[in-house]
Amino acid sequence: MGTQTAAQRREHARVVYDAYLAECPTRRLLDRISDKWVGLIINALSEGPRRYSDLSRRVASISDKMLTQTLRSLERDGLVTRTITPSVPVRVDYALTPLGLSLLPVMQAIKAWAEAHMDEVEAARNTHDTATTITS
Repeated sequence: MGTQTAAQRREHARVVYDAYLAECPTRRLLDRISDKWVGLIINALSEGPRRYSDLSRRVASISDKMLTQTLRSLERDGLVTRTITPSVPVRVDYALTPLGLSLLPVMQAIKAWAEAHMDEVEAARNTHDTATTITS
């Protein structure tokens, strides 16, 4: 591959990371961070490092399997660290990395928006469902 100008490198990067393209790797990342469990775990970790059992209690109704899978995927993506402290029993803490912290404001905003607008969404759903039932 030959030498590229700065403009060519920018264009290449723009095409490589265009989430509208089916083969773009950012689609997998968007899929990951749009998962409900990811959003809740990232928000739960905003208060600082937490043990697995703390996260399990904080994120109501998440199964142990799903919590483990989600934490592993977040660790793999560089959003969460897992720190093991040798003790009896062994202590394992999860915390946001700098990359995870950079995602936190977005996740907090989405959570806050959902909580603030839930009544409006429920009303819209009821209106839609009633209209759909009448026309069916």
